[in-house]
Amino acid sequence: MRKAAGRIVEKLRLHGHEAFFAGGWVRDFLLRRKPKDIDIATSARPEQVQEMFPGARPVGARYGVVQVRLYGHPYEVVTFRSEGPYLDGRHPSTVTFTGPEADARRRDFTINGLFYDPAAEKVIDFIRGRADLKHRIVRTIGNPEERFAEDHLRMLRAVRFACALEFDIHRATADAIRRHGAAILKVSGERIRDELLKILADPARTRGLDLLHETGLLKHILPEVEAMRGVAQPPEFHPEGDVYTHTRLALGLLRKPSPILALGTLLHDVGKPPTFAVKERIRFDGHVELGAEMAENICRRLRMSNEEITGVKDLVLHHLRFMHAHEMRPSTLRRFISLPRFEDHLEMHRADCLAGHRSLDSYHLCRRKFEEMKKEPEPPAPLITGDDLIALGYQPGPLFGKILEEVEDLRLDGAIATREEALTHVKDRFAVQRGGGQAQGGNDGTV
Repeated sequence: MRKAAGRIVEKLRLHGHEAFFAGGWVRDFLLRRKPKDIDIATSARPEQVQEMFPGARPVGARYGVVQVRLYGHPYEVVTFRSEGPYLDGRHPSTVTFTGPEADARRRDFTINGLFYDPAAEKVIDFIRGRADLKHRIVRTIGNPEERFAEDHLRMLRAVRFACALEFDIHRATADAIRRHGAAILKVSGERIRDELLKILADPARTRGLDLLHETGLLKHILPEVEAMRGVAQPPEFHPEGDVYTHTRLALGLLRKPSPILALGTLLHDVGKPPTFAVKERIRFDGHVELGAEMAENICRRLRMSNEEITGVKDLVLHHLRFMHAHEMRPSTLRRFISLPRFEDHLEMHRADCLAGHRSLDSYHLCRRKFEEMKKEPEPPAPLITGDDLIALGYQPGPLFGKILEEVEDLRLDGAIATREEALTHVKDRFAVQRGGGQAQGGNDGTV
């Protein structure tokens, strides 16, 4: 990747233009981190870049951004620019193509404003970025009030960089975030989502959560999580402390979580603050169902996809079912373990337990059953089908599904094993009403 990007720089210079590696690649290179992409900043105008690189396409022509593909990898080539006032909290009202120093000074943070000359192997630093890298500081370039007014998302990005790099946020930068944090709500939900999920999936995610609280951003983007602070829990089940303390611990105990698992863990007890009550002890009656509803609303606010919303909501909705695993019938346990993405449910339960009472009995049981199920051959065909019920004289309707589910549960529990046993059970258990009526369950009401 570096060699190919160097060839782009070389070609730009052969045509008389300045060109350097820019931004995040330089930061990561100096920190000895593995860079993801290389952006190139140049004095060449977008149309000149396109002339030099056939097949290059503009991806932000107004801002001087052209994508060049070399050896199958895309590189963004960006013209040096300065920017006019940001009137909408995201986009500059005007763009003027300039030189490298002006381009460096319009960027967000000093650690992102460095250039690198690949030919001379030299860092070009107009904004004291190297010093801030050395001292492990995230600092805005210039006045933080102005930088955050230009793009409100930069406040959240400051937290993300401090989290990912294990840096501190400069005092003046952090103070400006605290003063203007409410402006983050002017940013679209999807932009907030992208930054937030990166923070939550980062190895240093608990520090990221701390920084969100300390800068005041958490109460604006996730007030439901901020509300967990100070909400007491029964000490016999949660010796670690309040709901927030427990949630923070559980989040940190996850092993390489996906963004969905991390967010689900952050929200797994989100229903506790509004259901807090003291009776014979502290109780949170109905917090799971309410929490699942709240989690869904939060995900929609963050413009997550339907699949992502379902993933987070299911983690919240099912997280207490583990406590009943030892008492479940085999069929019920099997259906529970068959939930989509059950590995995520297992991992969240493990972290949830370790962040509280620390007993992993239910985790080990479900883990063992889950591994056993994975080794099983394809599940056998159902003992009976809807066609069999029709042949017996039952009329299709809502009860069909209940009959077939009951038969399958009995098979999983080992109570029946053959088609004949299944048909006999159905005839004994469910009466047939002639004349188009629905089949009715027996008198015991166990359907």
